[in-house]
Amino acid sequence: MREKPTMRQTKRNELVEKALGVFYQNGFNATGMDRLVAETGISKTSMYKHFKTKDDLILAALKLRDEQFRNWMVQRIEKIAATPSDRILALFDVLEEWFGMPGFSGCMFINASAEFQDKQHPVRAQSAEHKLLIQSYIRGLAKQAELPNPDRIARQMMLLKEGAIIAAHVTRSATAARDAKEAARVLLAA
Repeated sequence: MREKPTMRQTKRNELVEKALGVFYQNGFNATGMDRLVAETGISKTSMYKHFKTKDDLILAALKLRDEQFRNWMVQRIEKIAATPSDRILALFDVLEEWFGMPGFSGCMFINASAEFQDKQHPVRAQSAEHKLLIQSYIRGLAKQAELPNPDRIARQMMLLKEGAIIAAHVTRSATAARDAKEAARVLLAA
């Protein structure tokens, strides 16, 4: 049985949720504590009660984003497609939905990795973990579909997925997800 969250935990969750939105729209390094206070309505004192550093808050926001995004993605894929191989292709339909959402500003994990250049930084590790979890999901679908070399298929689909995200964000390509899906279809048929 799950315990009722304490007031402190609820405030922490509220802070992370609000910070997530601010970081996504404005970036991590460009968002200082004063901006977080102004845009979230949560005092610096309260922020520092829950997080010792801004990086700790960024990590919490990335963990929340990972959970929210992967849950949404998997639910949408499973709603769209019934078979494992169709679900691999449905990934690109889900990406197209995401790209068309108001406020789409690219991938928070790609953005975080670009802002935190130190390969040992925990933000980079959290970003890599997100990508590896999605790749693992795709690998699982490839195995369920009994496709040859599911590891390679998962890596290839991730390359197409990441390329589509960048094209949709940087060049505002309206066809990025569909183009990636067509390339994925060719790869799966090979």
